[in-house]
Amino acid sequence: MTNLTIPVWNPATEQQFDSVHSFSRDEVDDAIARAVDAQKAWARLPISGRQQFLYDMADAVAAHREELATLESRDVGKPMRTALAEADSVAEVFRYYAGVIDKLTGETIPVDGGVAMTFREAIGVVAVITPWNFPLPIASWSIAPALAAGNAVIVKPASMTPLSTRRLGQLAEEVSPVPGLLQVVTGSGAEVGSALTDDPRIGKISFTGSTEVGRSILRSSADTMKRVTLELGGKSANVVFADADVDKAAAAAPGAVFDNTGQDCCARSRILVQRPALERFLEGFAEATGALRIGDPADLTTDLGPLVSAEHRQTVSSFLEDQLDVVYRGEVPTGPGYWMAPHIVVDEGATTRAAREEIFGPVAVVIPFDTEEDAIRLANDTIYGLSGSIWTQDIGRAFRVARSIESGTLSVNSNSSIRVQVPFGGFKQSGIGRELGVEGARGFTELKSVFIATGS
Repeated sequence: MTNLTIPVWNPATEQQFDSVHSFSRDEVDDAIARAVDAQKAWARLPISGRQQFLYDMADAVAAHREELATLESRDVGKPMRTALAEADSVAEVFRYYAGVIDKLTGETIPVDGGVAMTFREAIGVVAVITPWNFPLPIASWSIAPALAAGNAVIVKPASMTPLSTRRLGQLAEEVSPVPGLLQVVTGSGAEVGSALTDDPRIGKISFTGSTEVGRSILRSSADTMKRVTLELGGKSANVVFADADVDKAAAAAPGAVFDNTGQDCCARSRILVQRPALERFLEGFAEATGALRIGDPADLTTDLGPLVSAEHRQTVSSFLEDQLDVVYRGEVPTGPGYWMAPHIVVDEGATTRAAREEIFGPVAVVIPFDTEEDAIRLANDTIYGLSGSIWTQDIGRAFRVARSIESGTLSVNSNSSIRVQVPFGGFKQSGIGRELGVEGARGFTELKSVFIATGS
């Protein structure tokens, strides 16, 4: 066991307040060996026993919601009100997948000479590698369905925000019927992440993070033909037609792009507005953004906290160095903290870096358009295809545009698109595979076909 540790910093105070152990490759190897044994024991449990563990996990999360939310808030800089809601969502995810276990069924298929049957079987040991922006919720999106499908799970949280996931692993140890079924290993991607992606005993990698790192994981997983689920970057479009309820769309826009201080792969950071509605939308958008409370994450009235690190703030700020038409710039607290004010900019040509690249911060780019065809072209003019919204009161247009936009998850007259019951994932370079819903659990299974000859 190494004595190396990783410091954990509070983005709102710029102070270190904790540290976590940095696992060595030998320690990761031991964790994988435990997981292999645990998965065999887990697979032998009756369905009711496996369901009970997931229900117990949901109860444990609910019982420790304030503790988990506090860790998440201090670790990420996330407002406490948001962190509490996310802890509740994690409990919901575990409860949902407890009910999915006996829904992972196969089929009987009539064929010549007999009957064919299909079975969904566990992959084995799954490695879950999570991001720093939503550590606990996104971890649960893979942990719960992977367990429901009969796998053992090893989680590597992001080095900057490991505390809530580490605590979740401790809660699992307390209630798990099988030692080693859910383990959390902390450390760098270069050391711990590589140890997981390289090991042939890991049957699947579920990764959420940047497209660049996703490409690297896909390459490294190829040598052992690992299954992968990749939820990667986004540059989602929020399309507002002139016939929409423009006031409602404008009032909803800040939450769609500035939630979590813009550190969200689903952020609708490209706002396409039909030209006749542009002035009215900008006025409403700026007014609604100005009402956001920016400050101490521990305050339950806070809407936006700081960015996660000084380095990330510098990266986000670099997008504002281009010649942009800034129509709104907010204010932030003075003193310590990696604060960054929300910005609204207009880009007529959609040619700047801010209009084309994922910013992952509180910068919204408003792009005017003229026709429905223009809106679809602009929405699809990106390497990403994760999420998006369409605002219109024309139901025919809503269906036409929704079917034409190259994105995995869309909302009409809403910016809310993630539900535990509904598959979530991206087109193009926003990822591979789906999370959530029954489909998310199927992604953690292998499909086996068995033919039985009947002699006729």
